[in-house]
Amino acid sequence: MAQFIDYYQTLGVDKSADEKQLKKAFRKLARKYHPDVAPDDAAAERKFKEVNEAYAVLSDPEKRKKYDKYGKDWEHADAFEQARQQQGGGFGGGGGNPFGGQYTYSSGGEGADFSDFFRDMFGGAGGAAGAGFGGRGRSFRGRDVEAELRVDLSDILEDNKQVLNVGGKQLRVTIPKGVEDGQTLRLRGQGNPGAGGGPAGDLYITFRVSTPQEYRREGADLYKVQDVDLYTMLLGGKTTVQTPTGAVNFPIAENTENGKRVRLKGKGLPKYKSGGNGDLYLDLRVKLPEKLNSEEKAAFSKLAGR
Repeated sequence: MAQFIDYYQTLGVDKSADEKQLKKAFRKLARKYHPDVAPDDAAAERKFKEVNEAYAVLSDPEKRKKYDKYGKDWEHADAFEQARQQQGGGFGGGGGNPFGGQYTYSSGGEGADFSDFFRDMFGGAGGAAGAGFGGRGRSFRGRDVEAELRVDLSDILEDNKQVLNVGGKQLRVTIPKGVEDGQTLRLRGQGNPGAGGGPAGDLYITFRVSTPQEYRREGADLYKVQDVDLYTMLLGGKTTVQTPTGAVNFPIAENTENGKRVRLKGKGLPKYKSGGNGDLYLDLRVKLPEKLNSEEKAAFSKLAGR
């Protein structure tokens, strides 16, 4: 029997957590355990996968509903409901099952759970199309398939179409602009074929977005440290800033403080499914001259009163 994984506990949220709370918890943990942050750390890599798995399920309303009802057996929920409907809505009319006894979901391991039901019903590993009650043939939905797609930040600046080879099938997939690292795209009917004429399962593609080291991403907003020479920080002027869409000249006010944060509106990433762009935030950092000539030394000495 598969070990029960509490996805809510994995993300550190309550069962009542809304979409915003789930996303906030996911981002925090994904940053903490990301392979780029903790390279060659097997425990961190395992935790990162657990966090992504939990978010992929709880962030999808349909999956979350099934998980809340069936626990670790949520992936078999469609087969269970279909079989129940074909038996008149409730095995034996009293909410029981054709094998005797009651099956109720229990994360604590007390009593039987839905795993027992599926093992009896399908013969352990899902069964065959002809398995069922009284020897009558049944049709069941195919299993869902999960895949990962690694993309660069430049790939999500616009909707990007790619042809993927999944399970021997070539699929044309649109990578939606602004998609976040760890987000999952559902392709209906592109999973494993059903049994006994049942519908195919779905394909879930989880995106792994590689963000360049110079940036820190929060949703559609980007943050980076921008070096500016001492004279421009003191006297004002312009500095060239590299953004995801190219270089721009940005004005610097005179007497700008070291570490000051400024915003380049609309120079971040596309907002996922909402239109517009996020912002690029620059933390300005003074870049000191590597070597002063005699005139510069004299000028600074005069300013210092030496």
